[in-house]
Amino acid sequence: MLACVRVATARQMARVITAEDADGRSYVRRAMRKLAEQGLAETNGKQGKELIWNLTRAGLRAVADGNELPARPRAGTGAKAVRAGFGPHALAVTETILAFGGRQHLTDWQVEVNHAIKETGLTFNTDAVLAAPGKTFEVRLFEIDNGTMSRAKLAREVWDYERYAGHRVWEGARGTIGGTFPFWSRYRYTRSERFPPLHVVLAGKEEHLLQRRLEALAEAVDGIAVSVFATTLPALQRREKWVRLGTDNPGRRRERYPEPVGR
Repeated sequence: MLACVRVATARQMARVITAEDADGRSYVRRAMRKLAEQGLAETNGKQGKELIWNLTRAGLRAVADGNELPARPRAGTGAKAVRAGFGPHALAVTETILAFGGRQHLTDWQVEVNHAIKETGLTFNTDAVLAAPGKTFEVRLFEIDNGTMSRAKLAREVWDYERYAGHRVWEGARGTIGGTFPFWSRYRYTRSERFPPLHVVLAGKEEHLLQRRLEALAEAVDGIAVSVFATTLPALQRREKWVRLGTDNPGRRRERYPEPVGR
């Protein structure tokens, strides 16, 4: 699990490896202490009374060597983020993954996935990406806001996804008519028919404050031309419906972003 989500508490790990009506925290704590003795896991902070665990680089190499997980972009172990004070956000990402899918498709998640377009200088990290295998290879993008950034910055981060989705690239040999295609469909999500929907999860504050934050975000991204859904972490844990904030609209994106110059 730690190779998928990077950081977790014993309580979170127990929810994955033990029966739903059982408390497996003691078992997990013993197992993690053994892994720590072998240099494969470590703890760098706490969430309340719970230790925050992550795999060491040696632990990640051991998982990779065992071929138990599909290849994924290289990323940190989570230790640096916890030591820098980002433990609560990292745990909120883990909690979102568990609340959205639980044990199902756990190994199909990736965290801290970079999206960048060199030509425009646009670059941002998506907190979590779910790429569930299947005929359509459905991809979902997740941004988790732990209540530490301003509402304006959160809105800008959501608009970054439209800018990313709207960028087009030229294809065709010199001297030919050629044509333009969405960057994401050629170089990132090649098996997806539409730009993956963005799911924004609000956490880190009392629920009535999260609801106000959601309402402010809805107003700030009104008219966005990518699929955006939002909810609070407590609502997600209760399996309540998501609030739609935006709808995928390739035509509108094409009007908003200039076409690349032909060759």
